Amino acid sequence: MRSKFANPIVSFLLLLVFALNLNANARANSGTPALNAVSENSAESAPALAELRAQGPAGLKVLFQVYAKEINEQVSNPTLAVTPEWKRLSAALDAVSQQKDSYLSGLYWYTDFAKAKAAARAAGKPILSLRLLGKLNEEYSCANSRFFRTILYSNAEVSKLLRERFILHWQSERPAPRVTIDFGDGRKLERTLTGNSIHYILDPDGWPLDALPGLYGPAAFLRALGQNEAGFKASAAAGGGKFISFMRTYPSVRLSAINLAWLADTEKIGGKAPEGFVVIRDGNGAPQAIEIAALAMTKSITELSLLQAMTTGSKALGTITDEQAWNKIALLHLADAQLDARSIGLIQRQTQKALTVEGGASAEKTLRALIQKLERNIALDTVRNEYLLHTKLYAWLLTDPSRNDVDKLNRKVYAELFLTPPTDPWLGLFSPDVYTALEGGGISR
Repeated sequence: MRSKFANPIVSFLLLLVFALNLNANARANSGTPALNAVSENSAESAPALAELRAQGPAGLKVLFQVYAKEINEQVSNPTLAVTPEWKRLSAALDAVSQQKDSYLSGLYWYTDFAKAKAAARAAGKPILSLRLLGKLNEEYSCANSRFFRTILYSNAEVSKLLRERFILHWQSERPAPRVTIDFGDGRKLERTLTGNSIHYILDPDGWPLDALPGLYGPAAFLRALGQNEAGFKASAAAGGGKFISFMRTYPSVRLSAINLAWLADTEKIGGKAPEGFVVIRDGNGAPQAIEIAALAMTKSITELSLLQAMTTGSKALGTITDEQAWNKIALLHLADAQLDARSIGLIQRQTQKALTVEGGASAEKTLRALIQKLERNIALDTVRNEYLLHTKLYAWLLTDPSRNDVDKLNRKVYAELFLTPPTDPWLGLFSPDVYTALEGGGISR
């Protein structure tokens, strides 16, 4: 007599075998490039990676689909052992995306500006163009770009917004200065020195709409991207000559908003507007604009003098604000700097070797302290970059002849905002009039 359980068991086993075969077939049907991309044989992996890269975002998507299980395991468990297989897969993802640690972001970055503009025109999306020292797909790019990868691009909300609503592009300005400190007992520290990065928001033709200099916290970055996407849509809707008119007013509106935000923060920490400032308020007492009294009484006010008045808020803040006041303002914006689980997981993975020296609860406590300190530093960077640097950029977008050309604008940014002009090959790290007591000043060519 046949058991009544025989057929269900056999059916279950058949379904299991079918499911396993289906998964294997799915990988095989996804195409040879995705499978060969992680091959130990470079003769197989190199052309496969080149083919996937040439497919654009679709090629990266294929890799994520085929290796979804392996990627999800690494994302959900930052302490998971790094196997040779994962190293090859991670390297393949980075090669196709052109971003290190792309397994967390899933972002595809164009490195050819013409192709980025073509993709933006086809998709009707703005371009986010990153300019940096070093390369985004290498470990030792400049510090800001490394923080971008950890704090911004790995953030689930930020990466989703960038992936769905922007065309991404990066371009290296020059190599990032790198130094090795040898302690003479086998221990070494390797770091990059100086360097800054900036995100430009561009229309599909490469016209600069806005720029975010340096590091911003995730929430502040999301807010700025949302404002710029709205600005892009408004400029696109304007069209023709109205577009030019729009681009003359947008930076002015944003500049006024930053000045008012600065005033609000200054008042919250117990300060007040410096002497000579006039705060225009509505009927309810809410501030609407900031003016300079001396300029307001001048009969002949040029566009330049108005611009100086608008940017005086940031100049005054930089002059009158000491380190203690800056930290008070930063604490007002701590929520903007809060890291999500993905970013914390990547930090945990990167610092795991150092943290395990302490072990146990002590390692967890050290990690928490590290995250808290990092978030405070991010908040401080965010407010300084917004109030001291972003305002100057808006001033240039209003009046500077380079404002319509992102490459010319970028040269001005690196020379006058970041103070690392291309004419200085040493990026301010060497001066012939400073004595070092080293042969040749320590220079090795």
